[in-house]
This record gives sequence, structure tokens and C-alpha cells, in this order.
Amino acid sequence: MNLNLEGKTAIVTGGSLGIGKAIARQLSFEGVDVIISSRNLNNLEAAARDITAETGGKVIPIVVDTGNQKSVESMVEQAVTILNRIDILVNCAAQPSSRSVTSDLDDLTEDQFWLDMNVKVMGYLRCAKTVAPHMKQNGWGRIINISGLNARQSGNTIGSMRNVSVVAMTKNLAEELGPHGINSTVVHPGATRTERTFENLTNQAESLGISFSEAEELMANTNSVRKIIDASDIAYIVAFLASPRSIAINGDVIAAGGGTSKDIHY
Repeated sequence: MNLNLEGKTAIVTGGSLGIGKAIARQLSFEGVDVIISSRNLNNLEAAARDITAETGGKVIPIVVDTGNQKSVESMVEQAVTILNRIDILVNCAAQPSSRSVTSDLDDLTEDQFWLDMNVKVMGYLRCAKTVAPHMKQNGWGRIINISGLNARQSGNTIGSMRNVSVVAMTKNLAEELGPHGINSTVVHPGATRTERTFENLTNQAESLGISFSEAEELMANTNSVRKIIDASDIAYIVAFLASPRSIAINGDVIAAGGGTSKDIHY
């Protein structure tokens, strides 16, 4: 299926590593000119080289701190100057959820909470608010917010709260921006293979006294397809949501964790 993305433009925050980089790569394969942004210029430049070498597409790195409004405004201004317009925004910049994994009230701090909420929830909102006028002017746009299945699980208080907040924000964006031709959606990845997975599984194997392959099997068994979902699998979903073909999906959530066991969501 032709996604009709050729010639579109995109900003992918958190685009230097992991799921964000995979999304930028897939969009580039689809003919999209992509701005990738994060706080680390070295990682951004390396990712841009990697993706361009593979796809032959236009991939431009721009440093941004989504926790800072001025930085977001500067990123969007540069992006518009380079690309002339913004068609697609993929919000993927966030603190890794492993940094706030705790359900113990005694261990939770306000600093942890506000850091996560400022970077992920407010960061997503800052980016959406700043690109929205450009999308309205064009009469078309797509905003895809990468959240996470912690929104549907307990055991990580801050992780759950920030991801639920992303869903609520997205629904409100969809209601307000939909009449302007701008669709807003959420993707909830679960446990996903990225650059960090090898180290994480190695540490888990050592901790549990098992082999690396056994640690991989444990990770695969957390979903109902019994396979580790790769960052590229998430990218395929996002590419569809970023396309004109996704007109029927607005304000809704796509769970992309390979199927969580036992839970029913309707």
C-alpha cells in the first residue's frame, strides 16, 4: 500500500536513538524529509548519517530540550526554515521509564515527578502547540505521541501517570485540531528491542543466573505473540498513522506491545 508520504515533512523528537530513530528511518524510507531532534548533538549527527546512508533521504539534526519552551520554538523555527512547512510531528522525547520505576511511596520524589511530566507531557504539548499553527495554515497535519503501556499497568507510579496524561492530552488535541485536518494519535509501545536491550538483557541474565537466550525468552514471554517487538515494528505503525491513509483514526490509542495478556480494553 502506498502511504502517500512522498514529499511530506516531519519532526521526530527523541530521534537520535531507539524507537525515535527507527521512526525517523521508516519515514525517510517513505520519502519524508525528516528533522530529528534531541539534546545530544553527537548522537543526532550519527543517527542522521546512519539513516541517510541507508535511505538516501534528507535527515537533518537539530538540538532541542523539549523541557524548555524557547528551545522548542527555536527547533520549530529552524525546521520551517529548512523544510518550508511541517506536516508531521512525532513526539518521542522522554526520560527512560526505567529511571522512575518504583511503586513505593516512600521512594517517590517531587523532582522525579516534575522532571518526567515536564519532559514528556509538557514537552509533547509544547511541541504540538508550536507546530499546530503551521499545520493549520496548510490545512493538514499528523501528531503522533509515543507513550507506553505503563498507562494500563500499575507498578510504576510516575510512568503510569505520565502516559495516561499523554492520552488525555492527545484526545483534547484531536478534538480541537481535527476540524483543521490535523489528526492526533497515541502509540503505546510495550517492552521493545532497542540499542539498550542487549545491555539490559545481559545484566538481567547475570542477576538471575541464566543465559542471555533465556533472558530473551523471558522478555518475549511478556506478550501474547511470544516474540520481542522491535523498534522497527513500532515505526511501521507510526508511518501509517503519519499518512493520509490514517484519516479514520483520531484521538485514539494504538497498543503496540505484541498483545498484553489477560487485559481487555474497550
